[in-house]
Order: sequence, then C-alpha cells, then structure tokens
Amino acid sequence: MKKKVHNFSAGPSILPDKVFKDASSAINNFNNLGLSILEISHRSKDFIEILDQSRSLALEISSLNKDEYSCLYLQGGASMQFLMTAFNFLNSNAAYINTGSWSTKAIKEAKLFGNVHEISSSEDQNFNYIPKSSIIKEDYDYLHITSNNTIFGTQFHSFPETNSPLIADMSSDIFSRKINFSKFDLIYAGAQKNLGPAGVTMVLIKKELLKRVQREVPSMLSYKVHIDKDSSFNTPPVFPIYCVFQNLKLIKNETLEVIGQNNRIKSGLIYDEIDRNKCFNGFAKIEDRSIMNATFNLNDGFDANLFNQICIENNISGINGHRSVGGYRASIYNALPINSVKILIDCMKEFETNYN
Repeated sequence: MKKKVHNFSAGPSILPDKVFKDASSAINNFNNLGLSILEISHRSKDFIEILDQSRSLALEISSLNKDEYSCLYLQGGASMQFLMTAFNFLNSNAAYINTGSWSTKAIKEAKLFGNVHEISSSEDQNFNYIPKSSIIKEDYDYLHITSNNTIFGTQFHSFPETNSPLIADMSSDIFSRKINFSKFDLIYAGAQKNLGPAGVTMVLIKKELLKRVQREVPSMLSYKVHIDKDSSFNTPPVFPIYCVFQNLKLIKNETLEVIGQNNRIKSGLIYDEIDRNKCFNGFAKIEDRSIMNATFNLNDGFDANLFNQICIENNISGINGHRSVGGYRASIYNALPINSVKILIDCMKEFETNYN
C-alpha cells in the first residue's frame, strides 16, 4: 500500500481518488471496447459522447445558458489564452487589473495587439492585495482580471462592475465556490488545479462576444472556429478531457455551495494557525486572502531546514512557495481532504514547540 502523501502542490495538483480510479480503468479498457482511452479516435462515437457531455456539464455547473454560451476544450494552457483573448477582442483599447505574475504576463501578450490600460495594480505592495477599483465607467474592448493569484495568495471576493465585456483567468479557482458566472463574457482555466490533469484548458465564452472580432484571426487562435468545430478543429486532448469529465460529475453531485463552504473551512483553519503561530506570518492582506492558495513565511530567527524536515517526515508535499517569491504556499484545492490540512497544522505546531 502506498503511503499517504498530503499534496499541497499548486499544480498539477491533487484530484479526487475516484478520478484516478476511473482514469486507470479507462487506460486499460475504455467503455469495454478492448481499447485504451489513450488510443481511441477523437472522432469515435464513444469519445464524442464524453466531449459533448463534459461541455454540457460545465455549462450546467456554471448555470450558463447553452444558447448564449459555449464551452470549449483547447490546448496551450492559460498562457495561450493570454494571447488568444487579445488576438480576438483587442481592437483598440483594453483594460487590465494587475494582481500578480499571471496578470503581468497577460498584459505583455495583449500589448502586441493594441493599447493596454493597466487601470489598477497591487504591484506597489508586491501584489499582496486586490485593488479595490470596483466600478469601471470607461468603455474598453474588454476588462481582464485574474480571479485568483496562486503565487501571491490573493483572490477576488467580489468582481468589478463594468459595461465592457469582462474576461477572467480562473485557472486556479474555477468551480471552487458559487459565483455568478454570467457576469463574465469569457472565462478560461487551465485544468491542472481543480479540473483535471495538465494538457487541456476550459473556455466558457458568450457567443455574442464573437461579434466584436474585427481582425483576421488564424484558425487555431479563433474562438469562432473552435465553436463551429465543437472543440475538435484539431485533435483534442482526449485523456485530459476524459479526466475533467469524471471530475465534473463529482463537482455537480457535491454542488458549488458545498465545495465553497468546505474550501472556506479548510483555508480558515490554515490562516488561523498562521495568525496564531509565533513562527509564521501571512503574506496576503487578510481581506484578500485566497481560499485556494495560502501563502506564508517564517518569521526572522526560525530555522527553515527544521520546518522542512518536519513536513517531510509527515509526508507533506508541494508546500514550498513559488520559486520567484520563496516562502511557503499551501494550495487547498477542492480535492484536498481536511485531514491533510490538519496534518499541516500539526507540523506548524510541532515546529513552534521547538522554540518554547
């Protein structure tokens, strides 16, 4: 029996055990076809059913009208979407709220296609908060936000009000809580946080938005082409989509209300310990703390090697902060059990006892 590892990795990250079991079975024999999910045709009836059901399920979980929105499964990760959103919709001026590394990268790509207005930013305090400019009156081609910031551990708990189309990178918090998805004209999310394995990106797009495309867009970067071809303009990533589908069924059954409540409980436990424990300090402003990624540091004078060793001895994995900022980061995605959170907290308490 394999040892129990408590996986706090920021991504690729933990997934439900049932997804692994279903995926393992499908690798050996998918739908009793005598074929692996890894070798079936993406044009086969069996996979097309998976693709169609998965896209429908994503819209159902989001409470989005299938006549108004499309769900796409694309490749290239969120990084491709930094480029693709601007290529399709930045005709003259777009607005971005800069809340960290991923927002910065999205802005860099967008500048290739038009004028980018960084209407607010938290860079002045090393991205440890969410800017509070909640009402944007100017007209832009769109407003882009990153709903959750894995590196710095901040999250939008309310969303800007704007007359412009609202686009969001939700790679690290999609389907982690109940929100009004219809506020958004386009949402994209790399799968490898809460949805599935790396290799596929979910896009939820309002079809009306396509009327704003004014330039000639290469087929592979055209949302319209991918919608018209039902996410199969080219060979889709069959296996990741299958895994996402298995996970979406679990998310639907559990409901976003319950998932959000559980994530708030788990993150609350960690933040309570960070604030209580004399050895640690939290990075993000309290009101903007993420329920997905709790970032924290050791206070001066405490031995990081000792804390790291305690974590290793207790099978804590993926707790180190992003290489660009250091410190620690506990990623608390949907599938992380509350017991893993309690084990981490015990490690933090054990570390504190060494200094009493």
